[in-house]
Amino acid sequence: MQEKILSAVMGHCVGDSLGVPVEFLSREELKQDPVKDMRGHGTYNQPEGTWSDDTSMTLCTLDSLSEGLDYKNIMDKFLAWYINSEYTPFGETFDIGRCTSKAIYRYDGGEDPLYCGGADERENGNGSLMRILPVLFHLQKTYGENWTEKKESYEIIHNISAITHAHKRSMTACGIYLTIADYISKDYNLKEAVELGIEKSFNYYSRKEGFKEELKYYERIKDKDFYKLPEEEIESTGYVVHSMEASIWSLLNTESYKDCVLKAVNLGEDTDTTAAIAGGLAGLHYGYESIPEEWLKKIQKREFVEGICKKYSTI
Repeated sequence: MQEKILSAVMGHCVGDSLGVPVEFLSREELKQDPVKDMRGHGTYNQPEGTWSDDTSMTLCTLDSLSEGLDYKNIMDKFLAWYINSEYTPFGETFDIGRCTSKAIYRYDGGEDPLYCGGADERENGNGSLMRILPVLFHLQKTYGENWTEKKESYEIIHNISAITHAHKRSMTACGIYLTIADYISKDYNLKEAVELGIEKSFNYYSRKEGFKEELKYYERIKDKDFYKLPEEEIESTGYVVHSMEASIWSLLNTESYKDCVLKAVNLGEDTDTTAAIAGGLAGLHYGYESIPEEWLKKIQKREFVEGICKKYSTI
């Protein structure tokens, strides 16, 4: 499991770092100057290899799960990141989503973790999807390779989403994503793994009241020819549905980790999160060795990031 955790989390982190300098640039701007390598400065004026809230919150989640499942503990770590800049490359927090910020404020004010997340339809940014990947390893470890057969598994996914994003559309995205990731981790052919993960999760949600209504928003990825859509039909904003589509599309239209995250970044707009979400799956599929070493060398606090991965693996 250690290799898979390292591959997934570092795949996520590197994708995030590639996107940070060009976040909010349009697709047209990036076509004029596409990202081909790790860059520095740009949008947030950070050194190359700097990761954002996507990786910080992923590390908080993974570190907390190494101590067992405790929603309060996860939120304590989010609070330590938000207030004290723990789990950051340089002791500075930046690029924090509005819904995430509001949820952490509610928790700091005494609210129960499971009631902190925004449940309004307008609060369906990608803030829980971008940090959900470590939950896969907790579910595999706790319930075994057939964790998707346990209703408790999806309840855990939904709860970990809900601490910041409590609308069922965001919860559904997290469930679909982790089911896809599960099949990818089992060494299926990539396209088959994605199709099986989508089919499995759709079957689950189609029988679940309150969730089946959300499946219509994810119908496009269910189409086996979804990856054939032209780039101009793929949006890459911070909306959770767009992030899901853009990451899956980038993954299925490339044949290496490097090409996947570069395609995701160069879609523009929410570049760091799209590349992080896609990069986690690509890292899991292609393996740690597939991530260019010249990129890994530039990751800020690489030993810290990899140390949290190894800590979880040894519990």
